[in-house]
Amino acid sequence: MTAPPTATAGLEPHGGGNALLWVLIAVAIVLAALHPRPPRELLLLIDWQTVGALAGLLAITQGVERSGMLQAAARRLLSHVTNQRRLALLLSGGAALLSALVTNDVSLFLLVPLTRVLAERAHLPLARLVVLEALAVNAGSALTPIGNPQNLFLWHRSGTSFFGFIAMMAPTVLIMLAWLAVSAWLLVPSAPIEEKTETDVAPVEPRLLWLSAALFVGFVVALDRHWLVPGLIGVAAVYAFTYRRVLGAIDWGLLAIIALMFVDLRQLGALPAVQSLLHAWPITDGWRAYLAAIVASQFISNVPAAILLDGHVKDLPALAAGVSVGGFGCVLGSLANLIALRLAKLPHGLRDFHRISLPFLAVCAASALLLRLG
Repeated sequence: MTAPPTATAGLEPHGGGNALLWVLIAVAIVLAALHPRPPRELLLLIDWQTVGALAGLLAITQGVERSGMLQAAARRLLSHVTNQRRLALLLSGGAALLSALVTNDVSLFLLVPLTRVLAERAHLPLARLVVLEALAVNAGSALTPIGNPQNLFLWHRSGTSFFGFIAMMAPTVLIMLAWLAVSAWLLVPSAPIEEKTETDVAPVEPRLLWLSAALFVGFVVALDRHWLVPGLIGVAAVYAFTYRRVLGAIDWGLLAIIALMFVDLRQLGALPAVQSLLHAWPITDGWRAYLAAIVASQFISNVPAAILLDGHVKDLPALAAGVSVGGFGCVLGSLANLIALRLAKLPHGLRDFHRISLPFLAVCAASALLLRLG
């Protein structure tokens, strides 16, 4: 895909995420000094299933993007939606709905590239739209057992039914979605969408689009059947023999960030001081369990937090609500936050994200806590 010159001006290639990469490297060095481990042990800390799944999805996303389909979809969408606030509500609502059905990460791979192309074609608040989408997938995915990894883990541990889990999470999710709608209303003006002067139109390549769509379906089926390696080999081989430029456009920096997150956060959670703290604090149930899950998610992300606290918290609804709300706030709260920022390629992504996400965490955490206390 050849982007218009006006679209990419001022954009950093990786959304400012390389600063986080260097922070994670520094943390890894400090933890290695405090608690030395053989390299093999460090590699075992990485969830290769997650990293591999993201690698395949990144490749397929690049295939769709370079097919020109996103530009065509953006033109059609802008011809029907002419109000910025309405567009924000449509994108964030769609992200929330999709995430409950096809997981939060996959939703972002579908919507964030489209949003970026929309901002290339029209004067739109890209940072706010993408942050709203990140908040939306964290909120929407909390509803179902299959929406995100922590829900899947807690659902299997609980023994409750699929719809029983949905009923348990529905009140918290409704609160988060209500605040999401309020945020979209406040952050995005009800102003007409002004399209930019079109200087370069990417040609649509139907063959690449259909090939990428077929690979997406096949790769998702492979992941569902736990055939990660054959699925990855298939995606890489098809693109290598047909559209090699797709593989060259993969954001390898994002994969490095995710791998280092697993290394750093799992080492941090295993520190004796952290384990002693968990045993000492009364966090087995109630509001204490809920707040502990939120706080832990801010430091080690919500999936590791759910796994770490599962042995200490006996109140499943409190733990599930806490790690869901804990996906907001700090960028480390949820893997989806990092994916959204890297896909959007924002020049000041971390700053823009925290300006919105930290207040959003505060109001959601307080509202859900009042619900639990009530």
